[in-house]
Amino acid sequence: MARLSLTLLAVSLLILSTAMDSDGQGGAVQAQIVPAVVSFGDSTIDVGNNNYLPGAVFKADYVPYGVNFGKHHKPTGRFSDGKIVTDITAETLGFESYAPPYLSPEATGENLLIGANFASAASSYYDDTAAMYDAITLTQQLKYYKEYQSKLAALVGRKNASAILSDALYIISTGTGDFLQNYYHNASLSRRYDVDSYCNLLVGIFSGFANVSTYATIPSTKIDICSATPALYRLGARRIGVTSMPPLGCLPASIRLYGKGHNGCVARLNGDAETFNKKLNVTVEALAKKHSDLKIAIFDIYTPLRDLSESPASGGFTEARKTCCKTGTRKTRVYLCNPAMAGLCRNASEFVYFDGVHPSEAANLVIAESTLSAGISLVT
Repeated sequence: MARLSLTLLAVSLLILSTAMDSDGQGGAVQAQIVPAVVSFGDSTIDVGNNNYLPGAVFKADYVPYGVNFGKHHKPTGRFSDGKIVTDITAETLGFESYAPPYLSPEATGENLLIGANFASAASSYYDDTAAMYDAITLTQQLKYYKEYQSKLAALVGRKNASAILSDALYIISTGTGDFLQNYYHNASLSRRYDVDSYCNLLVGIFSGFANVSTYATIPSTKIDICSATPALYRLGARRIGVTSMPPLGCLPASIRLYGKGHNGCVARLNGDAETFNKKLNVTVEALAKKHSDLKIAIFDIYTPLRDLSESPASGGFTEARKTCCKTGTRKTRVYLCNPAMAGLCRNASEFVYFDGVHPSEAANLVIAESTLSAGISLVT
């Protein structure tokens, strides 16, 4: 169902693009709906940046990651057996290749014309979380983006670069690590902030990252977050999609760590995710009202992933508690496939989760389909 719906959408959008970009003689100038895709965030959309960080704690540069990816079935740095949601989104928008990880040798020359990926596994809204795992902080990702802007201008000229960047699709996907890899086991942090105020902190950082103002004020709160670097809007972004927090309590690693021996989703953790998502909704609505030329939307990954986790059969899956690959049992290995442990499921498409926190390619297809309406609002 997901594959069919995405294919139909792609065809419809490409027909629309052809009609809009015709050269006047029935020929299409370009097949892509947007000129480029630019991504910021964590392991949910990292396509290999952490491969180039010697000290990074989280990497997906080993088998079984990538066993179903592309023609070569090799690990690329994506935290899944195959495609992640941004890959599927790019294909739906008409791209024949994916924007490269910015730290890779491929991020040069004409490859930069279709965008760049700055995401880093274990990155987060809160820079302190990323720093704990030697990931690229969100602040540094934005600095890399400014560097990318200069490279693009040198490649095609300032005017053409500006046109590409203003029409590009920007995706922000992060936040899980702020809870799982920091707040839940950082006593000093949880003493300083209750869940509500911690969510205010995180949403405030998002607002400062996306908004034009140097100071981001959270609606209905008195919290101001100073943003030391220019925000995306000021740097020319006009189509911004941000993912919601996933159902934290349904991730296999969370159930193992916080489920107290029970096999169901951990309600308390899901409640924390819902608190964050409500505040994110309010902030996104406020930003949309503030800037009439800004298209901004939330990609709701919470609902489809929760539904698949609680009722896998409804999406054609057989397993939502066990992971496809064998994960570790201690520290950070509880989240990822353990390279020291042999074992991989026979058919990854039957599993909602490939490892302790990341969906399989099959689940990513379902998630991508569920975010179609938000995506359409950004590109049309």
